[in-house]
Amino acid sequence: MSAEKERIFRALKDVVQIPGNGICADCGLPEPEWASTTLGIFICLNCSGIHRNIPDVSIIKSLLLDPWNDSQIQHMASLGNEAAKRKYEAFVPAYYYVPTYRDCQVLLEQWIRSKYERKDFIEENKPLAYATGYREGFLWKRGRDNGQFLNRKFILTEGDGILKYFTKTDVGQVNVAYTPAFTPGFTPAFTPAQWVVGAW
Repeated sequence: MSAEKERIFRALKDVVQIPGNGICADCGLPEPEWASTTLGIFICLNCSGIHRNIPDVSIIKSLLLDPWNDSQIQHMASLGNEAAKRKYEAFVPAYYYVPTYRDCQVLLEQWIRSKYERKDFIEENKPLAYATGYREGFLWKRGRDNGQFLNRKFILTEGDGILKYFTKTDVGQVNVAYTPAFTPGFTPAFTPAQWVVGAW
């Protein structure tokens, strides 16, 4: 490695060691090896693949394989994961499940697109498409017996306080009708390991 490359590598390594930059900005996996130069965040390989699918929002570089220059490193140092979190996760609703690297790709993609593409959490009390009182669509639900994910139709109605999912697309065949007690900070009984947000 040339002296100049060694200097760049050390400068970039110093930025990664700033508190908050040592884990993926989106899923929390330690030792990220990729970065979004537009957002100024450090991310893991898996999340970098999701970011590559939204190129109008995020341009991805490898910390180890791609060339870097001083201005790019200074830009990353001026932003970083903690600053991005303060901006893009400022108003995440209490009911919103924040996925980690242990969760499936669909959950992570929804989380990343919510933050950076739709900017759902940068304004307080921003109307969210999935929090308007009624929503129906298809989700992937993990089966109780074999753990296999199955496509299920869901209907969520705030007015009735009911979450329903169906064994078939025919809404006449209800599999579950769940009515929680709606209280501040309510956490649903269905965990993200059991149901996964898909494209509504």
